[in-house]
Amino acid sequence: MVRRVAVIGAGAGGLASVKCCLDEGLEPICFESSEDIGGIWRYTDATDESRVSVYRSVITNTSKEMSCFSDFPYPEDFPSYLPHSLVLEYFRMYAQHFDLLRHIRFQTTVLSVRKRPDFTTSGQWEVVTETGSVRESHIFDAVMVCTGHYQEPYLPLASFPGIESRFKGQHLHSREYRDVQAFRGKRVLVVGIGNTGGDLSVELSHVAAKVFLSTRSNTWVISRVSDHGFPCDMVGTTRFNNFLDWLLPSALTRRIRFQKFNSWFNHTNYGLASSKSSKFKMIINEELPFCLLSGTVVLKPNVKEFTENSAVFEDGTTEENIDVVLFATGYNFSFPFLEESICSTINDNRSLYKCIFPPQLEKPTLAIIGLIQLTGSIMVGSEMQARWVTGVFAGWHKLPPPSRMMADVLKRKPPLKRNPSERENLKMSFISYTDEIAACTGVKPSMLRLLLTDPQLALAVFFGPCSPYQFRLVGRGKWSGARAAILTQWQRTLKPLRSRVVDDNSNSSSGWRWMCLLALPAALTAGFLFSKYPQPGWSPWVG
Repeated sequence: MVRRVAVIGAGAGGLASVKCCLDEGLEPICFESSEDIGGIWRYTDATDESRVSVYRSVITNTSKEMSCFSDFPYPEDFPSYLPHSLVLEYFRMYAQHFDLLRHIRFQTTVLSVRKRPDFTTSGQWEVVTETGSVRESHIFDAVMVCTGHYQEPYLPLASFPGIESRFKGQHLHSREYRDVQAFRGKRVLVVGIGNTGGDLSVELSHVAAKVFLSTRSNTWVISRVSDHGFPCDMVGTTRFNNFLDWLLPSALTRRIRFQKFNSWFNHTNYGLASSKSSKFKMIINEELPFCLLSGTVVLKPNVKEFTENSAVFEDGTTEENIDVVLFATGYNFSFPFLEESICSTINDNRSLYKCIFPPQLEKPTLAIIGLIQLTGSIMVGSEMQARWVTGVFAGWHKLPPPSRMMADVLKRKPPLKRNPSERENLKMSFISYTDEIAACTGVKPSMLRLLLTDPQLALAVFFGPCSPYQFRLVGRGKWSGARAAILTQWQRTLKPLRSRVVDDNSNSSSGWRWMCLLALPAALTAGFLFSKYPQPGWSPWVG
């Protein structure tokens, strides 16, 4: 029987895992190598080789209502999109409220996690830790690895001839970036157009002599600010949109999606993407289009090679006098403390059953939390994983035998990517994946039951944001405040904007009531179809 659980890492996933262990009556001990909680969200001015943190100016890409822990909303006066300082403050509030800190051992590094000799019967693990110069060996009934996937910088220098042998300027990975001061007055080339590459290009454009942004990908740029000024994930990530994506032909939803993106600005004109592209990525950035329009950022294709002071691109053009090359090329994940027999089998998250459990183990007492990329908040997905895992450890939920889990993994696993920085194999639909794990946990809301028992709540759940509170309406861990949290989430979104109030005589509440009445038949149909034929999908608006 599982009782003592080792939790590795005290970031968002680690805190949720400790809390879920306590909810299930387990005894967690969390090992954190640094001196504080927060993981990558604990910003420091100094770069530390042992940990990754966000850069100084970072703002969340997901809004507070869509990225909170499911039974602990952000304070209503916090803005919808948050700097790292407020995210860390929220983590501290969460840890204090649920009394988590006493279960965390700081400045303690996990050196190894090995199966005990009697693992086939006991499922136990030997965990070796180091605090200062003191090593300890511990026996645990189960282990939850919560180190995430931002661990080792991916720096593909071999793909850029001349960067090491000829180029005389500076090159560095975005992991080393903190603020703009070191780049003032310089000509900077940013390689990679993910969210980080876009953010840093915009920020550097305020002080650099010139910024060039190199990409080989078709990229759609969307804004955090959506219809009527609401957060884009609250407007787009809904069960209704997910239902439409399942119901309509994929070609049609794809066309709708591209038209939505191009309604802001024509991506083809900016050299970013074409609606004919079959492969593309999406980033969130409000300022990048204006920087491209004003010429403070210049978009370039992939780099072919570097000379002493210039970059030659695949289209034959050359940019001279490059001072700094900043690689925003992402991260690789690794678990150096896991024994080789396990670590070698984890090529990506789809090497794991439900992206969590190594399927080959005789006993399901090892779980990888947060090795996911969702179209919504990773924090919400990690908490859902932790709820299911601790339920399995506590005996409330059963996993299939290893043979069936292996078969499921092989069925879902895509071909291994040649380039480790390509994260498509990690990316999944927020609603589909969270619903899948919620169904395993017994906490997925039933639309049909809600429509019959609480129509007002049902309409908010189906047409409104698919916020984390929905997964606290039923089942183990049910939260009495979940219904109120769902029905008041728009008010909490608007609250920090009420620093200056203006009169508005429009009767929007009446219009909303009529819309809800007209939408009721559609919700009833969708609730019936989803209860009979649950299907995976992803929001055509958030992607």
